[in-house]
Amino acid sequence: MPEPGGPGNTDRMPKTTRRRDTPPPRTRNSETETLRGFLDYLRTSIAAKVDGAPEPAVRTAGVPSGTNLLGLLNHLTFVERAAFLGEEVTSWPATFRAAPADSVADVLARYRETVERANDILDGCTDPGAPLPRPGAPSVRWALAHLIEETGRHAGHADILRELIDGATGR
Repeated sequence: MPEPGGPGNTDRMPKTTRRRDTPPPRTRNSETETLRGFLDYLRTSIAAKVDGAPEPAVRTAGVPSGTNLLGLLNHLTFVERAAFLGEEVTSWPATFRAAPADSVADVLARYRETVERANDILDGCTDPGAPLPRPGAPSVRWALAHLIEETGRHAGHADILRELIDGATGR
């Protein structure tokens, strides 16, 4: 018999709200268009998971490690800035927490603005094997592959956390 409120107990689980899944992007044939298409798909997916999530649940840890929905998006903002804009991060663990004064709208706006700035940089990159346009930068290919992996990983975490918060599922 499940422990009250513990795993397997559905009495306290939010009712599931299913959204229609958005299919993977249809991209053109170039490597860069394909990589950017999948990255934008994942970026949109994780932003949608955070958008509309209620306070304070959006910043409440859903697992013992302390991971929370708003912190994931805050972290990905710093990952985008580091990879594409060359900004230095002094404490990666700190990026997993949004400031107490930051609203969901604030973190979403910062993420979307960072994505726009990153895309502006990528728009000028025609060779996926060339480095990003800054000293010591990785190749465009490496940066895109890394962001696809990082964003996809955290989008999966966000799927679970959002479902635990209010039952919302789907991309």
